[in-house]
Amino acid sequence: MSFLDKILIAKRAEIAVAQSARPLDAVKSLAARRTDFRPFAAALNAPGIRVIAEIKRASPSLGDIAPHLDPAALARAYTAGGAAALSVLTEPAYFKGSAADLQQARAATTIPVLRKDFIIDPYQVYETAAIGADAMLLIVRILDVARLRDLLQLAHSIGLDTLVEIHDEADARRLDGINAPVIGINNRDLAHFHTDVHRAARIADLLPPDTAVVAASGIRNATDIRQSLASGIRRFLVGEALVKTPDPAALLREWTSHPMSP
Repeated sequence: MSFLDKILIAKRAEIAVAQSARPLDAVKSLAARRTDFRPFAAALNAPGIRVIAEIKRASPSLGDIAPHLDPAALARAYTAGGAAALSVLTEPAYFKGSAADLQQARAATTIPVLRKDFIIDPYQVYETAAIGADAMLLIVRILDVARLRDLLQLAHSIGLDTLVEIHDEADARRLDGINAPVIGINNRDLAHFHTDVHRAARIADLLPPDTAVVAASGIRNATDIRQSLASGIRRFLVGEALVKTPDPAALLREWTSHPMSP
């Protein structure tokens, strides 16, 4: 059984518990009260190098990365370094994340916050708005086309922006006819967690030219940024490198001030 299979089994159990504790109608009511969405897609479409800086405690492949991190302090450092947005892991079983991490991070800054989790059910869409996120991740690999389309439409209808994640050519083909203005290309294979930092540049060529492409996973240094810029990608989602560095603000400033011409 792959990492992804195990994560999805745990996720279905987690959703069932959440629905028992807080019924769908209650979560819908909380989501409907939101009036403070921050524009995630617009932040990524501003000029220059745009980094979604991730708050990440652990992963299935690496184990603990920074289990005792302070979400608010890290959010402030990311903002000071020029991050365009935050990404916060809320998956508890394998990434040790939580809604509390997201809420603490968002309260500490003014930039938009992406909920990064394994969203497979409409309940989670309303939940994402209810916990205070401005956008959410949808992973093409774990959704059939009809469910992907429905979750996208639902998210946008209640004010959430989306980051749609693909990994390979098959994922890209499944997006034909689907309105996904921001697409992340995950350099990491979620089944086995192998990483190829050059994957995003190859897959980006298959997407419509007006797509806001985000390279995700494996970005560690200015060389990786420079190589992606050379392929036309200027948006990045970075977690491990930022969480582990002693001065994430300085690292972000180094990256975001890099000349756009490779």
